[in-house]
Amino acid sequence: MSRVINPERAGKLRNQHMRTAAELLRRLGQKYEVDAEARDMVAALIYCFREIEDGIEVSMRAWEKRNYWNKVEQFRAQWSWLSAARGRLEELVRTGAWDQLPMYILPLLPHFMTITINKFTRTPETWAGAYERLMAEYAQQSGS
Repeated sequence: MSRVINPERAGKLRNQHMRTAAELLRRLGQKYEVDAEARDMVAALIYCFREIEDGIEVSMRAWEKRNYWNKVEQFRAQWSWLSAARGRLEELVRTGAWDQLPMYILPLLPHFMTITINKFTRTPETWAGAYERLMAEYAQQSGS
């Protein structure tokens, strides 16, 4: 019997979400004001970060099963910035402190410097409605 290969590996999905996040950050950097589209982009960025975190957990569980403890610790350290960044962005969205957005975005840029964007491949449909979905999610969490 041949080996089953999962084409949707955690690393592949993580790279796709990193690319999406890099494009979102680049587009946000081109905005002069926080409009509805910018809010959608920030919400989509939060969703990307959540997906990346989920993929990191999947990878770490697989390595822990093989007793690759050093690799797990290195990987955890490499991605330690992600959870804090997501938390700060979520706080920004919840409080509506949009005037502080540049201060939240600038520290993220070094983590995306290795991603070269010659052409935008993500369309506005990628982030359309993300802010509304995120706010509905927050409302549901506070209501339960």
